[in-house]
Amino acid sequence: MNFLSDYGMFLAQAVTIVLAIIVVLSAIVSAGQKNKKSAEGHIEIINLSEEIEEVKEGMLKEIMSEEEYKIQAKEHKKQHKAEEKKKKKALKLALKQKKQKEKEEKEKESSNGTETSDEKSALVENSDVENSNAKIVESTDDSQTEHEVDKEAESKPRLFVLNFDGDVEASAVENLREEISAIVSASKEGDKVLLRLESPGGMVHSYGLAASQLQRLKQAGLELTIAVDQVAASGGYMMACTADKIVAAPFAVVGSIGVVAEIPNFHRLLKHNKVDYEQHTAGEFKRTLTMFAENSEEARSKFKSELEETHVLFKEFIIQNRPSLDIEKVATGEHWYGSQALKLGLIDEVMTSDDIILEAAENSDIFEINYEVKKPLSQRLSFSLQSMLEKAFLSIWQRSLESRLFKG
Repeated sequence: MNFLSDYGMFLAQAVTIVLAIIVVLSAIVSAGQKNKKSAEGHIEIINLSEEIEEVKEGMLKEIMSEEEYKIQAKEHKKQHKAEEKKKKKALKLALKQKKQKEKEEKEKESSNGTETSDEKSALVENSDVENSNAKIVESTDDSQTEHEVDKEAESKPRLFVLNFDGDVEASAVENLREEISAIVSASKEGDKVLLRLESPGGMVHSYGLAASQLQRLKQAGLELTIAVDQVAASGGYMMACTADKIVAAPFAVVGSIGVVAEIPNFHRLLKHNKVDYEQHTAGEFKRTLTMFAENSEEARSKFKSELEETHVLFKEFIIQNRPSLDIEKVATGEHWYGSQALKLGLIDEVMTSDDIILEAAENSDIFEINYEVKKPLSQRLSFSLQSMLEKAFLSIWQRSLESRLFKG
């Protein structure tokens, strides 16, 4: 018993020393970086098409015979070569047309009023007619070639994949803003966007901003699909309804179109302990319900009316984006699973984000876009410490639970 007691004391001291060192290091790093600007983020692009192709090739290599795989690989290589050749041909043609256009513009500028005699004018006119005829033939040939090349070697449309993992404050909206700006600046006609959305909702103003960011994509002419694999409720659905198409997994949670607010009140506790609380405001409804003062019926009524006003705005926003939805039927604060949500018109199709990506891989280049910010060392140390403490607490809780179950 003495050994166990001594070991326990040693272990406690060791843990205390380690925690103290981490806290001191965090304080030092934080102080050193106090006057520095926060680290700038950067866009990371992952080529999902290449990853899908690699997985496919790996599977084929395993399930096919060696001879079958060699034939398949040879055919694939031949096809890839042909596609690259067509792309180069299209680029050469575009460059040729650009040079021709520049040449024509220069000739037009130089021919403005340099020849004045009738003879020279006639010669120039005849020459222009001949050149014009020649250019028409050449232009026709080029346009035909361009049409054929474009038809055969037109670059694939791109699907940009975004991820949004929402918390109560919708803190991921800052990253989303940067990702959308990057896509809008680099997109071309025919490009599409897929947002993989996971959010149980949260603050109205935060999710309102997130929804506004998604509307930027539509304003730029990009088709937006939002996929809900697990949950898009309340503020999450506020974001989802901005899409041209909403899809959800069969058991994904969708809906919860309502507004809720919960406020604890400690007035009786303070009164019981003879603690006075004062709050002074200018404006009749600067504060309605409060945590420490005694709340009046008038304050409650005002607070509820504000919730109702927010709910009305929420419903109006959804109607603007999904006018065919029976809003009064679904705006009850209830939530539904994906297959039920389809029948109510909350979503357009039951499927997962993986289904969309694999389907698009057949004729699109797919890129996942992430905005990454390198956290300062102080934040990383703090996060590591928090994670370590959470794991320790969870381990103790699990052992305690197992012990009780075993004894029971």
